Amino acid sequence: MSPPSIFTLLILINSLVSTSSASYVFNKPQIQITTTPSSFQTRIMDQWGAGGGKFAKIPKDSQHPFENRTFGAAKRSEIRGTAAFGSGYPYGVTNQTTLSGRPFPFGVWPLYWGHNHMGADEYGPQLDAVRPGGFVAQVPLRTTTEHFEVADDEVYYAIGDRESLLLLMISYVTWCHVTPAWPSRFEPTSENSTVKLENVIQYFRASSFALATSVYNNTFASISNSVESSPLPQYVQFSAFRHCIENVTINALAIANDPDKMGPLETFILVMGIGGWGICLISLSLLVTLIEKLIEVRPTIQRKIWGRYRHRAQIRRDRETEMRYERYP
Repeated sequence: MSPPSIFTLLILINSLVSTSSASYVFNKPQIQITTTPSSFQTRIMDQWGAGGGKFAKIPKDSQHPFENRTFGAAKRSEIRGTAAFGSGYPYGVTNQTTLSGRPFPFGVWPLYWGHNHMGADEYGPQLDAVRPGGFVAQVPLRTTTEHFEVADDEVYYAIGDRESLLLLMISYVTWCHVTPAWPSRFEPTSENSTVKLENVIQYFRASSFALATSVYNNTFASISNSVESSPLPQYVQFSAFRHCIENVTINALAIANDPDKMGPLETFILVMGIGGWGICLISLSLLVTLIEKLIEVRPTIQRKIWGRYRHRAQIRRDRETEMRYERYP
């Protein structure tokens, strides 16, 4: 067999790059974590990403409000907190009574409730312009009885940065049949606020995201470092709709990714850069040889498979004929 031509190799290279592009989606939902205005070097928060990787620090000379603060490295398996504000931190908690000074394990800082509750005013609306994902917002999560058995007042609210909410809404609609809705600005200190601190049933992503419902009143919510929470209403506790949106949140909420983890296309480019075209062409040549060999033996394999199928079918027909005497009219 003659070696593959350059034309054949070019076609194979194109097919490999196309395949890599299909598995590594360039428009995958992502949120940038910008830590300095003087460089394009950023970390990414991935929806459905696994997280992990190495710690990073916001540069000291970045003029960032949280310069020298550690962020990233948390895994998706660590994303779930409790009903207590300040929960869900996989590392960096030295004082259970305050959130002030804590790192950002998933890439974004926590929510705020006003009145400097647990020292969270340093994360308040004055910093929404630099918060990864944009200003803090809320969005109602409703469904219909066509898909879930829900009570008339069973409405949940997702609270988090605007971009995370917009990305999650697509997943909520797809997997939980949520009625599509747009986020609105979160104003926890307003008298007309639809969501209060005591309404939160679950925090996620180091208390930077929450699910709440107005039918829940957690009397322990305002107590710093409380490990207790009021019981949920029974229909909320066993709601299939609530479990659905919680599971989607756990699996799809955007979190800081591992910058060292590469997709197929980046791996291909790295091999090209390190080993040069020689290694790649040798590998591609061997692959083309294997493919051509498979094409050669394909008719033989097909004949054998078809022959076995016909043989088994004939045995089945003969057996049915032999057993007819056992059948009653």
